[in-house]
Amino acid sequence: MAGELGVLNALDVAKTQWYHFTAIVIAGMGFFTDAYDLFCISLVTKLPGRLYYTEPGAPKPGTLPPRVQASVTGVALCGTLAGQLFFGWLGDKMGRKKVYGLTLILMVVSSLASGLSFGSTAEGVMATLCFFRFWLGFGIGGDYPLSATIMSEYANKKTRGAFIAAVFAMQGFGILAGGVVALIVSYAYDQKYKPPSYAQNPEASLDPSFDYVWRIVLMFGAIPAALTYYWRMKMPETARYTALVAKNAKQAAADMSKVLQVELEAEEEKVMKLTENESNKYGLFTKEFAKRHGLHLLGTTTTWFLLDIAFYSQNLFQKDIFSAIGWIPPAKEMNAIHEVYKIARAQTLIALCSTVPGYWFTVALIDYMGRFAIQLMGFFFMTVFMFALAIPYHHWSEKDNRIGFVVMYSFTFFFANFGPNATTFVVPAEILPARLRSTCHGISAAAGKAGAIVGAFGFLYAAQSKDPSKTDAGYPTGIGIKNSLIMLGVINFIGMLFTLLVPEAKGKSLEELSGENNENDAEHAVSARTVPV
Repeated sequence: MAGELGVLNALDVAKTQWYHFTAIVIAGMGFFTDAYDLFCISLVTKLPGRLYYTEPGAPKPGTLPPRVQASVTGVALCGTLAGQLFFGWLGDKMGRKKVYGLTLILMVVSSLASGLSFGSTAEGVMATLCFFRFWLGFGIGGDYPLSATIMSEYANKKTRGAFIAAVFAMQGFGILAGGVVALIVSYAYDQKYKPPSYAQNPEASLDPSFDYVWRIVLMFGAIPAALTYYWRMKMPETARYTALVAKNAKQAAADMSKVLQVELEAEEEKVMKLTENESNKYGLFTKEFAKRHGLHLLGTTTTWFLLDIAFYSQNLFQKDIFSAIGWIPPAKEMNAIHEVYKIARAQTLIALCSTVPGYWFTVALIDYMGRFAIQLMGFFFMTVFMFALAIPYHHWSEKDNRIGFVVMYSFTFFFANFGPNATTFVVPAEILPARLRSTCHGISAAAGKAGAIVGAFGFLYAAQSKDPSKTDAGYPTGIGIKNSLIMLGVINFIGMLFTLLVPEAKGKSLEELSGENNENDAEHAVSARTVPV
């Protein structure tokens, strides 16, 4: 194609090679850690509630007060939102690689610090935990735009969707690992101390050494992040950033010659022509951007926002849904450790049966079906299953039908992951110009996290029973789980409508999609020569 750089064309037509898989693993391990850190908190929040907030002689064990619960759950999401915007912008200013190591260091330090949260009072411990979880989220936020952008800029045209989706699919393994680590730690403590249930002996069911359980689970998140730091630092900067943003044709050709193991010529004149072209200079807040990509950005931000309201309200409050359908016994019938074990077991089963398979269905089919079809289908089925759960909710809450409820609930998760949860991550990394790609992906992802905050906090209050005697301690009455599920169904339907704004990126080069190739430029001068280096 006229105007296309040889080095970028070489990446587009490259056969799937070893470097593609190393890039998936390096970027994917960041995502594995992100998911572990964000979701493991929902497994262990009941434990500090029991340890720090149980009143002597109370008939039921203590729980975290509503404000504390909301802060612990939501503060990492607020940090993630801020990190997505900041590191997304920084990734376009300084380069993807430079910023990539920074986010990882922040994640490792904050994970360890979260587990070491100190304080002489319950409030002190929780406030310190919230502080470190915010910075953990800030580091995680940076991983979203950078991982997606790096993978899309390294990938070839043919399998780019699958590669970006594979990075995101590591999230499924992260959620699974959170459940497994919590199961192992709680099982080990249960075997060693064999504590009675709260109803049998309140004091013995709350051994002070159980305080280590939630700390170990949180700190474990530092290990996978630390392991990938060396490899992240060895990765060369992407050719698209080096050539199209930093305007260094020589460096781009040298870096990609090593990666692709072919000889590439530096096309300095061509890089200058492309980057000096007026049509490739517009900024984010310009009429030209609004005209070319305004609707695209609106499509990627709104769909991610709407999806995450549904996705996070389900995921963060799984344990409440499990309790409501009787998978987890009443709190007084368990000891502190057993409660962690039961919640972790339920989440691990859901992850294993629906979350993980959903992601990999997307990886397998995204470059055949296309992003648009998968996203539309996912939103459609999520809408259907939400309404199928909500309308006959009384039927599902009866003891004989509980397994049916869990199956239907698993299907909504399956179609979130074989659907918009994966595609909303992939598309913003493909359809926008290189110099704004990381920023725009960060904006789309931050819109998603805003939806997650609405879902997490909104659902926490909305799902409370209409009957004041059945609400959790300290919460006002809500609209109940049934009406909350109906609301989520409507939100998914609106997501389906906004999907119509998002263009299909299947099989096209990034420059074709973003309009950075100028057809009137000098003829395609130099291409890759397959000469072993």
